[in-house]
Amino acid sequence: MRVPSLTLAAAGAALIAPALPAPATAVPPAERVAARDANAVREGSAAPDGGALHGGGVARGGDAAPSRGAGRAEDPGRAGRSAGAERARRTEDAVTAARLLARAGRCTTRVSRGRYRTDAGRPATIPVCGTRDAVFWKADLDIDCDGRPTARCNRRTDPVFAAATAVLGSDGRRLNAETLPYIVVPAPSRRWDHRASGVRGGSVAAVVYGDRVRYAVVGDTGPRDLIGEASYATARALGIRPDPRTGGVSSGVTYIVFRDSRITAVEDRAAAVAEGERLARRFLARH
Repeated sequence: MRVPSLTLAAAGAALIAPALPAPATAVPPAERVAARDANAVREGSAAPDGGALHGGGVARGGDAAPSRGAGRAEDPGRAGRSAGAERARRTEDAVTAARLLARAGRCTTRVSRGRYRTDAGRPATIPVCGTRDAVFWKADLDIDCDGRPTARCNRRTDPVFAAATAVLGSDGRRLNAETLPYIVVPAPSRRWDHRASGVRGGSVAAVVYGDRVRYAVVGDTGPRDLIGEASYATARALGIRPDPRTGGVSSGVTYIVFRDSRITAVEDRAAAVAEGERLARRFLARH
């Protein structure tokens, strides 16, 4: 079940300011969790488009520069070897769910002093682990619809809706959970203070579910003892049912937050994806 996030109007700097007070203990209807677990669905995977850029030389005066190989017969074997090497390089550089899960599946260093619950009343079994590049955990995904009211995120669609988020956009407005992929981190506590791990509002995260990898930002804070929550848009991008009442999944979601990363304009999805891909490659490269 989802407990209201720490989204008081004065909490805009929650991730870079001292710890916020403990959240209210309001609990949504019990049937919400049961329905969520029963109705969680996955859609088909969408593979990102791939492509290569090709440059052409231009001679002074605007005429096309002659190729160094002009007049020579092309060596089919050499061309084939070059193409094969390029494909191999792209495969090695590709950021896939399998590679990220293999990297984040080894909790050699735990950064949290204790473990987190996925829902109120559940046992505390989730540690936060880390490397020099990122912190990560594997949990459920509850739907956070908090922030700017929209057609799908409002008090009618979400019984625990709060018209605020702990992080603000560059325009000073609350975030839009329906369109912006963001994740929720626990409020600072003795168990774990995310700020000490280089995590704050606007930090970039890779969220993995099944064979899908989607990039998001840290956009809200939640209860100090619970973990595993992301926005409506994050769930939808992962192929998870995003309905705030019956959506989400009870397990199998991996959250990887890159240390000391930050998107200044939190609402800039393209910037988050570009930076996320760069940081994910670095995370994979450093064994």
